[in-house]
Amino acid sequence: MPRRRKIYEGKAKVLFEGPEPGTIVQHFKDDVTAFNNQKHDIITGKGVLNNRISEYLMMRLGEVGIPTHFVRRLNMREQLVREVEIIPVEVVVRNVAAGSICKRFGLEEGSSLPRSIVEYYYKSDDLGDPLISEEHITAFGWASPAEIDDMLSLSLRINDFLTGLFLGIGLRLIDFKLEYGRLYQDDQVRVVLADEITPDGCRLWDTETNEIMDKDRFRRDLGGVAEAYQEVARRLGITPEAGQQDIKGPVTIQ
Repeated sequence: MPRRRKIYEGKAKVLFEGPEPGTIVQHFKDDVTAFNNQKHDIITGKGVLNNRISEYLMMRLGEVGIPTHFVRRLNMREQLVREVEIIPVEVVVRNVAAGSICKRFGLEEGSSLPRSIVEYYYKSDDLGDPLISEEHITAFGWASPAEIDDMLSLSLRINDFLTGLFLGIGLRLIDFKLEYGRLYQDDQVRVVLADEITPDGCRLWDTETNEIMDKDRFRRDLGGVAEAYQEVARRLGITPEAGQQDIKGPVTIQ
């Protein structure tokens, strides 16, 4: 088997050169990190679960007209995606007060926000992903005003869709992080959703008990990280492969 060329390795994924020009293989690792990689562990099976969860959510978003980089899942841990130029801006959509916004504004965790709030962060591990404004984004050339408008519009549409989807399975979408990229096709360029959507980058609480079902279980030493991710996958109606079996698509649990 020919050795694949590694393009990039992050905290939770590895990117390899794809089988065709303009494609990349995205490999999900079992690594889990927090506090800008100051806390690290291995959660066996997390990469398999995140691969399936992100596949499912990207497919569902694609069905409602959200452009994404996702092409198809390849195996237990890998999916084929379109090569994009990542915009170095993380978009965070907040529906309920949790995490850093509570510290910044003295809000009680779990309190309702007046409306969904969209924040921008500069994607830089060295700088700790600082909070930025649209002025910073345009002044430093990270994205154009038109691209910011696209990211804002898409993020709000994604929030509306995912909020309803998760509510239907008994989960509250507290907040989540999105990344976007520029997809170059022929002579055109457009902004598309990239990276992943998993419990690594979403806060999900059970609607009845407020039980945490995301990476905050690792941040707060609550334990049961794999079990929480597995429960999210179960509620979505998808399950990871058993052993080496390769299921071609999401499996509905009756």
